[in-house]
Amino acid sequence: MDIAALYHSEIFKFVLLPILIFLARICDVTLDTLRIIYVGRGMKFLAPVIGFVEVLIWLTAITQIFKNLSNPVCYVAYAGGFAMGNLVGILIEEKMAIGTVVIRTITQKNAELLIRYLKENRYGVTHVDAEGAMGQVKIIFTIAKRKDIDSVLKIIRGCNPLAFYTIEDVRSVRKGVFPLVKSPDSKPRPSVDK
Repeated sequence: MDIAALYHSEIFKFVLLPILIFLARICDVTLDTLRIIYVGRGMKFLAPVIGFVEVLIWLTAITQIFKNLSNPVCYVAYAGGFAMGNLVGILIEEKMAIGTVVIRTITQKNAELLIRYLKENRYGVTHVDAEGAMGQVKIIFTIAKRKDIDSVLKIIRGCNPLAFYTIEDVRSVRKGVFPLVKSPDSKPRPSVDK
């Protein structure tokens, strides 16, 4: 079977074309998800390049949809690729772990042990005394690289499993204390009850 015959066949119209549209949508929506994340993080040179490629892929997919308006399988492939592209984009972004976060921990328990362990693991720590709904609390701010979130949370949970914490993206950071190299022995400390 030659390529022209394959292009006009029912197999191409109802199987291969929808698969191609599905894959194209995964690519362009994945790029869109990453582009939006990069714009939010202030990566002003990478985002336009990603946007350019994203739109080229989208134009190719939407052109095929308009050429095959009578093919409902293409519609399903287009929508399915959109949904899958969102998931793939988020998973890729999580694996890349680009950026910085602030982890805000609020604890009623004595926080000296937590503060000490964070400092021992070379994380920057700023802490203040505050008044919460249930009385005196300590608020601990830690700026960390996104790839280090799990390490910081293990330390927090190890020192105070009931601590309340929030994590927010930080657009930019100037100066600060960040671990340069993780030593093999920088493991979260076990929980110590007081």
